Amino acid sequence: MREKVFFKHDSECTTTYIPSKMRAVEISKSGPPDVLQLVERDLLPVGTHDVVIRVAAAGMNRADLLQRRGMYPPPAGATDIPGLEVSGIVEAVGPDVIGWKPGDKVCALLPGGGYAEYAVAHQDLCLRVPQGLNMLEAACIPEACFTVWNNVFLRGGLKAGETLLVHGGTSGIGHMAIQMGAQTGAAVYATTSDNSKKHECMRFGAKLAISRKNEDYIEVLRKHVPGGINVVLDIAGGETLGRDFECMALDGRHVSIAHMEGKTASFDVPTLMKKRLLVTGSTLRGRPIPELAVIAHDLEKNIWPLIDAGIIRPHIDRSFPITDVVGAHKYMESSSHIGKIVLSL
Repeated sequence: MREKVFFKHDSECTTTYIPSKMRAVEISKSGPPDVLQLVERDLLPVGTHDVVIRVAAAGMNRADLLQRRGMYPPPAGATDIPGLEVSGIVEAVGPDVIGWKPGDKVCALLPGGGYAEYAVAHQDLCLRVPQGLNMLEAACIPEACFTVWNNVFLRGGLKAGETLLVHGGTSGIGHMAIQMGAQTGAAVYATTSDNSKKHECMRFGAKLAISRKNEDYIEVLRKHVPGGINVVLDIAGGETLGRDFECMALDGRHVSIAHMEGKTASFDVPTLMKKRLLVTGSTLRGRPIPELAVIAHDLEKNIWPLIDAGIIRPHIDRSFPITDVVGAHKYMESSSHIGKIVLSL
């Protein structure tokens, strides 16, 4: 069954037809990857400022795994279908949409709903597919770029000539943080889980990579960065947060975006005081559209030209068809990947 949907084109209201049903991945219950099921669902509601995207690919993120396990529920009003970023073709737009029309190639940040044939995104959270990127690559950049810009540059205030430490340098967010930090004039240092991934961090632009499994990253940084680290992007949490203070510079900024090694942390308060450190953190999902729209505007102005020029580029480790979403989740849980994992539709 197909239903009539209104969209605005050349200042005239016309119609197109899109399915009322779509294939989508559903979390049948909280649990391991096998709880993911490909089912038929209704098309999501479309608001007046929304864009309907025929999805070509959906980027995967750790948040998807947490949602599947019942540890990261979608925000109020968002769909329960997982997936925070997609690329695809605009199929229809709401009557108040400005700047997008059917046929446009876009990538978009979503509150959910990416694991589906059609996704609904707010117009302000859509960005054009950068030059030189295919649809698989384009699906990998919204969540990482929004996260890095918000936390490293807006909250962390990283400036050219400063130093940035990225924990998890070969992760989906980490490998983009290295590139974005280096290309904006910072000296970037990265940690990773083992020696085999150090070379990849260097390839992405890190000045030095450290294996936390085999080296004491604090001692290594003290030797190579005697002035200390200005900004830390931390996905680890737990004991790592307190240890980071030891290698940070005066007036350093510490930004937490995940807690893979623990939800609670302890740290030395005198060190915090003496170094005048700022400790902050954030999530993207569920934030008001106007706040996210500011980040989208900044990315289009500052980062998209670098992607257009091929200076910054997402790295895809593997792609999976959406029919093998269970295998994709199992692979991400192995933590053996470098860069991004993507679902193809």
